[in-house]
Amino acid sequence: MDLKEFDKSFLSSSVKVIAGVDEAGRGPLAGPVVAAVTIFDVNTIIPKINDSKKLSEKIREELYDEIISQAISYGIGIVHQKEIDEINILQATLKAMQLAVAELKTTPDLILIDGNKAFNSNIPTQTIVKGDSKSFSIAAASILAKVTRDRIMVAESKKHPEYLWSKNKGYGTKEHIQAIKKHGATKLHRKSFLRNILEHQEELKI
Repeated sequence: MDLKEFDKSFLSSSVKVIAGVDEAGRGPLAGPVVAAVTIFDVNTIIPKINDSKKLSEKIREELYDEIISQAISYGIGIVHQKEIDEINILQATLKAMQLAVAELKTTPDLILIDGNKAFNSNIPTQTIVKGDSKSFSIAAASILAKVTRDRIMVAESKKHPEYLWSKNKGYGTKEHIQAIKKHGATKLHRKSFLRNILEHQEELKI
């Protein structure tokens, strides 16, 4: 079943409008978690749409503009690192999804959520494991979330070039971890994530 047909399989007499939600940035050591949601007309097809992780950065950037221009509605939610530390990454992810849905100008009848955890919603939700490789609307949302987050990290990298965020996007690469040990943590780092990586908390200049 292709991505578009998967979404259509949820249509019924009571479900006419479907939204797809996904996030980017659950695993990095620095930066926000970003969620996005998309709603498309049942007949809208964008051929290259797929799970954002399976696409090159160049293709994702091209699709970003096409998704925004062709979506009936979309939303983006961002929860920053300080709040991630306060409420944990799962709760921060679910909150980012709620914030994204709140941006929608059209109210869907059903929200398809990537993964196995749903957020509190007055609109019916359906979790889809590996939804970003099954659902058109979730895959499109994954691209919006990933491109938005990558752009944030590239911009922040200009202020803190030593961490190579333009390349690693905040993920825990060997070079990134070495930079944290050498230079300490920044305000963009998730302190709760760093404790798991560095043996000596005093190494962090927090």
